[in-house]
Amino acid sequence: MIFVRGCRARALTAAAKSRRVYYLATISKGSGKLTYKNTKLCKVRTITTFISLDNNKESWNDKIKEASYFCLNLTEELSRNEYTVQSIRIVTNPFGEYLNTDNLETARRDLSYLSDLINSFDISGMRIRFAIGEARTKEEIELLPELIHEFGDLCNVCVNVNLDSFGILDNDLIQHSVKAVQRISSITPRGEGNFNFTVNFNCDPLIPYFPASYHRKELGDQFVIGLETPDLLVNVLENYNQTMEKESHNSQFKGYYEVMSEALQYHITTINNIIQNSTCDKPYGFAGFDSSAAPSKNCASMVDVYEKMGVDYFGSSGTVEASSLLTKVFKSIKGVSLVGFSGLMLALTEDTGLAKGSINSDFDIRSLLTYSSVCGIGLDTVPIPGNTSADKISALMRDTGTMAYRLNKPLTVRLFPVPGLYAGDLTVFESNDLCNCAVLTVP
Repeated sequence: MIFVRGCRARALTAAAKSRRVYYLATISKGSGKLTYKNTKLCKVRTITTFISLDNNKESWNDKIKEASYFCLNLTEELSRNEYTVQSIRIVTNPFGEYLNTDNLETARRDLSYLSDLINSFDISGMRIRFAIGEARTKEEIELLPELIHEFGDLCNVCVNVNLDSFGILDNDLIQHSVKAVQRISSITPRGEGNFNFTVNFNCDPLIPYFPASYHRKELGDQFVIGLETPDLLVNVLENYNQTMEKESHNSQFKGYYEVMSEALQYHITTINNIIQNSTCDKPYGFAGFDSSAAPSKNCASMVDVYEKMGVDYFGSSGTVEASSLLTKVFKSIKGVSLVGFSGLMLALTEDTGLAKGSINSDFDIRSLLTYSSVCGIGLDTVPIPGNTSADKISALMRDTGTMAYRLNKPLTVRLFPVPGLYAGDLTVFESNDLCNCAVLTVP
């Protein structure tokens, strides 16, 4: 009987594998539905260049212009191959290496000069976002609220918090960062300026997504491609569920992994081939892809992905397991270098489904931190009560940072203390990048 059961189990496994092969062949042909090869399902969220500036302001024009037009030329190349590029981004080495940071006025004067340069380039209506690298000292961090208030999306910036010799996070740097978060909240409308500031833990350079991006000049000039793929993931899961018969849980999850990985691999390979075969001048080294799904309010929600995988709702039992599988998908890509997060992004106020889930009380801030243990990014764009104490915010950052180093994964904290709002209140953000959601308490 044991032998018979073993044969039957192997036969069922072979049948399931055969059906998955048939599924992949079927959706490649189309049959009237969108297929995973449809370029509309995979957008290029960003072409991000990483450059180094020095305190010779006369050299800034050529460096910024070269980066801008390189991104524009590559955008046109991708467009000819039917891939949409949503944004152009430029990231620099730490701003203390090229801005005059003697005081706020000197820093403001230099950043104003830099912003004028960026705004002077004609790049066919493409959106340019700019990151000034990392702040490394108390004095530099103290400059950030006013600079972010004045320059907004041309002043994305991060702080990298490391461990001391005893393996404990640098709490002084965390506390200085918390003061900056609170100050930004108080001087920017609705606290939205914190969209441009984050605290990084265990994050390497060359992250293409803001504001965690930073660069080190010893790496040389590089560029990275970041994608927006929730529409792709929802499409392949939906088609898979319609095509396949009900299988065991394990077989189902293996199937989900295979079809999502296959679809993502196809587009990354295709885009990589476009880049490698491009005739446009490439003055930067190609560092690779960040394979994260990078949801936004203008595409499918990651919540839809979870539901297609059989999770009742994001936050219910099964969410951690599905998060782990998705992370495995993003890490599965072969034939290219993966950089940045290359993991699951759960950005609360940039994802309509997550925003709705916060209103329904489907999860809390501790749940989001738990999911980070198997995926990535940490606590991103999370609105909290405006009167949350600095001690609580610091402790939350230390929890996130401890997890980042203990589990060896890149995590960030980007919080929005919203003036005048309390736990459960709804935000009234006006930024085109943000969804409105419920304010989460910090226990």
